[in-house]
Amino acid sequence: MTEAPTSVRRPPAPNPAERAKTIATRNGPASLLPTCDRTELDGRRVVPVLHHVHHSGSVSVLLPDDHPMVGAAKQTQRGELAVMVELADQAPVDLREPIRGLLWITGWLRPLSPVSARARAVAIAETRPDERLLDVGHGVTLLRLTPASLVLADAEGTHSLRPHMFSAAPPDPFHDYEANWLRHLESDHSDVVEQLAKHLPATLRGGRIRPLGLDRFGLRLRVESDTGDHDVRLAFSKSVDNPAQLASELRRLVGCPFLRGRSG
Repeated sequence: MTEAPTSVRRPPAPNPAERAKTIATRNGPASLLPTCDRTELDGRRVVPVLHHVHHSGSVSVLLPDDHPMVGAAKQTQRGELAVMVELADQAPVDLREPIRGLLWITGWLRPLSPVSARARAVAIAETRPDERLLDVGHGVTLLRLTPASLVLADAEGTHSLRPHMFSAAPPDPFHDYEANWLRHLESDHSDVVEQLAKHLPATLRGGRIRPLGLDRFGLRLRVESDTGDHDVRLAFSKSVDNPAQLASELRRLVGCPFLRGRSG
């Protein structure tokens, strides 16, 4: 296999398992799709009352007690239903094409016993308090999806993952910092975004430049133009894992040693 010249190598990015774990941790919009033929489900996309992806890749979902998917899971011989959970990675700024990536988790969905459901709801609430968890056993059913495989599709490509790969991966260190930081960058530092344009190909500099994503390896920009949307990754000089290092790398990209380093 011929190695690509250095000039056209892709900038470094988190590996697929890390990107998948980051999407799951951000807890964006989710929907369920049956992967088996069940006439009562009719292949319909289902939006759960609540969903939560656990570190292992298993997914907890809340559905109304009388939902057809709950009934279908209970009626199967093994008490579980083959389904796919689709998680969308949605940009935190208002873009005309806001979905940055998709994560599909395929596996077996089954209702939990009342005791197990309550215990699982309490465990979820310890890390993600949500009043909807109080309804478990009172009009809503908690079901668990045990993962068999995962597929990630984003700007870096499409990748298949095994559950153990997902479980072992950490989320990006900026996963809970990214949204507010990108919104702040766009609303309060539009001049900085404009200065970053010098790193873009000349053919893209006439479009509207938007902050798209942040991870430990770099900053991603979206260029919205009349010819479509174009995504560009600006690589940091090294992997970063805290706001101080991020501020230093941003100053380097902008070329201004006095750029205010705090995110505000």
